Amino acid sequence: MTSSDNSEAKAADNDVQKTRFTYDQGPRKIAPTDGKFVDLGSIGVRFMAWDHETAGLFSVVEHPIPAKTLVAPLQRHANEDEYSFIIEGRMGAILGDAVVYAEAGDFVFKPRNQWHTFWNDGDTLCRVLEIIAPGGFEHYFDELRDLMAEMDAQNVDEISEPGMPGAELAAKYGLEYKPESNIWIEEGVESV
Repeated sequence: MTSSDNSEAKAADNDVQKTRFTYDQGPRKIAPTDGKFVDLGSIGVRFMAWDHETAGLFSVVEHPIPAKTLVAPLQRHANEDEYSFIIEGRMGAILGDAVVYAEAGDFVFKPRNQWHTFWNDGDTLCRVLEIIAPGGFEHYFDELRDLMAEMDAQNVDEISEPGMPGAELAAKYGLEYKPESNIWIEEGVESV
């Protein structure tokens, strides 16, 4: 088998697993209220582009975050990078050892394997457009909401301690948490 044959075989496998939205399917527009929405308590998730629509290259979700809310404890992803475009409000984030604040129009890069967390640093709703590359991690949010409903949990923390189903789901997606870091970030933290 030549390398060309091998590439074609891999492409064929990818075609079976993932499709790609193309021009021949007609126009596609997602209005501000379109897309499946799930509420995870500290963050909402509106699904805008799933991995199966982008040939697995990326996915896009919108995260509305309530005022003064920490989204999650420190976390890191083994498999994907996250790119956050701030649509509205003010987001604070810990990225490795740095603390950054981003406002509407700012773009924040959260690379895989970097410990990070983020929160709404303002008194009003913060909306973040999140691009996840490669795609696939958006299914974590969908499965997490189902798991929360099944366990009658009001927030992710109730099911995510080590050994609990939420922790097992996170591990399935290559997501690692530091639950002991789940504290509110105090005002006056030096930013970059």
